[in-house]
Amino acid sequence: MNARNCRKCGKLFNYVSGPPICMACREALEEKFQEVKKYIQDNRNATIPQVSEACEVTTNQIQQWLREERLQLGEGSGITLFCENCGAAIMTGRFCEKCKNSMADRLSSSIHKPEAPKPQSKKKDPKDNPKMRFLG
Repeated sequence: MNARNCRKCGKLFNYVSGPPICMACREALEEKFQEVKKYIQDNRNATIPQVSEACEVTTNQIQQWLREERLQLGEGSGITLFCENCGAAIMTGRFCEKCKNSMADRLSSSIHKPEAPKPQSKKKDPKDNPKMRFLG
């Protein structure tokens, strides 16, 4: 058992995985996420500070949800994200599609792929005969 104190409320809970917050705080955070999601859908031109103030959520939390690809911005949104690699404008996540594909290609090319075993020709060697032999 891995007991920890909740980062938000300080209550002791059994930590399994993910952010170190208790189930009650996790559920409250999920409710806030749904509220933010609805607000952004209804107010497409809202900026992060406006969303933060209207929904009573920190700007860091909104940016985290965007980076985790839980929220996605629409065309003409007042919020702008940039690719962490090339700086291109993106709708969600950390990287643009071009950089994602480039990283995936580099990763797959750096992994050594084992070669398929070559089929061996089966020539019968008289010494490999499974029959019994008697010496002289």
